Amino acid sequence: MSQPEPPLVVIGEIAVTSSWLVTPAGTVPLAGTEFFVTDFTRVEQKTPTWAIVLAIVGFFFVFVLSLLFLLARESRLTGFVQVTARNGRLQYQSNVPVTSAATAPDVFGRVQYARHVVSLAG
Repeated sequence: MSQPEPPLVVIGEIAVTSSWLVTPAGTVPLAGTEFFVTDFTRVEQKTPTWAIVLAIVGFFFVFVLSLLFLLARESRLTGFVQVTARNGRLQYQSNVPVTSAATAPDVFGRVQYARHVVSLAG
């Protein structure tokens, strides 16, 4: 009985071995697989809670200067990177949530490596 191949790269729920594409929707041979990646991340900016509190408290002491606290901004990266793997009749999309600024470049690098593995398998 043969052992299953270990994954060379995992992108969300998509795993790529040296000869197979493994997804929750099914497993197909790796040769001929195409990968598509789309970045759906965005940067949201908002006024932090501490700045609002200081502006309200400072309103009673120094009106004009307290309004400067409302100029403070906080940036947060949100969204996901969508990876689609397609081979014949199998098509699977995986949405990888963005947890830091390094997530999107990491997913793009994994997809590039998966494409390289496909070129070797083909």
